[in-house]
Amino acid sequence: MLGKRVKIRAKGRIFEGIVMPSFTDKLVLKLDNGYNVGFKDYEILEVYEEEFKLPPPPKVEWKEGLPNVKVISTGGTIASKVDYRTGAVTSQFSAEEIVSDIPELAEICKIDATLLYNILSENMKPEYWIELAREVYRSLKKDYEGVIITHGTDTMHYSSAALSFMISTPKPVVFVGAQRSSDRPSSDAAINMICAARTALSDLGEVVVVMHGTTSDDFCYIHRGVKVRKNHTSRRDAFQSVNYPPLGKVSYPDGKIEWLADRFRRGERELKLKDKLEKRVVLIKFFPGLSPEILDFYYDKGYRGFVIEGTGLGHVSTDWVETIKRIADDSLVVMTSQCLWGRVCDRVYDTGRYLLQAGVIEGEDMLPEVALVKVMWLLGNYNLEEAKELVKKNLVGEINENLQFY
Repeated sequence: MLGKRVKIRAKGRIFEGIVMPSFTDKLVLKLDNGYNVGFKDYEILEVYEEEFKLPPPPKVEWKEGLPNVKVISTGGTIASKVDYRTGAVTSQFSAEEIVSDIPELAEICKIDATLLYNILSENMKPEYWIELAREVYRSLKKDYEGVIITHGTDTMHYSSAALSFMISTPKPVVFVGAQRSSDRPSSDAAINMICAARTALSDLGEVVVVMHGTTSDDFCYIHRGVKVRKNHTSRRDAFQSVNYPPLGKVSYPDGKIEWLADRFRRGERELKLKDKLEKRVVLIKFFPGLSPEILDFYYDKGYRGFVIEGTGLGHVSTDWVETIKRIADDSLVVMTSQCLWGRVCDRVYDTGRYLLQAGVIEGEDMLPEVALVKVMWLLGNYNLEEAKELVKKNLVGEINENLQFY
């Protein structure tokens, strides 16, 4: 009965819905309100013969004079719909399909949509970042006012950091996702996408992430691509700017943008692409008792980029010092903090001073994930000594030198 609409009696009530796949002995129905409900004891009253099919999207009649926006999909919840015959989430991503779900977009811009990937965000890889950067670069050379990238939320902040380093952009490049799928009443997909479209037309010239600012449907924040992190598994306001304020907020439904922090402006930077990445870089989270042998493990495999998530101000145990000293001459070793908020400072305690003497470079207030991507990019495009100098510098807003935000 998969994909069939049925009427059942259960718990003294009548329910109607579409039969979904079940991995238990329960009957799972997707009700008309969008929620899935499982029933163990039930009586089937009627099975409707017509199988559920997604209707074809209507043809969009674009208004004259609307600005053009490129939308590139890499997959994720925001660009998907449920196939009720299988229960699988499938990509539905033509311009017509987007507008049929979010008709407000047809009042804002004309969309040209491309499906680049249809993957879960945990399957994103550095080589995919390179291909994505090239696709964005090609789009920015055309007459689009901005580029929107739909992306799964779990690793979106890695991808936004990667493109922030790889592309110098004079136009907005906007990552957007959804915490709740579009078939759920609590979905954040439509509002996030509408706010992303507003941002793509704004006076902005950098890579950003646009997501819900609160759990209500009142506004979205515009986060700098190298200062944002997903900090909750499921809340609609899971994304937060860390060690720097959000660049702005887009109110809903009026679409007005209030700028909150310094930013790169539209046309301020020349379009450039540096898309090489060194994949042999590792992010290591230190914990009490972790042996420094883990450094040797990666070093012996040819890794020359090490980002360490240390404790507090940026510490590991003292038995790591000799190993770091041995590998630091021909490796780039950067210290970040598990605390996320605040700045690394290895000059306060003896351990930190020993680490600096051993060749560790302080990651300032960079997020560990951002430092990882930055080291990958630096080692892919510069020699080791240049990379060691550039990792200390603020290149695209990844290091905040103003302490007032702490």
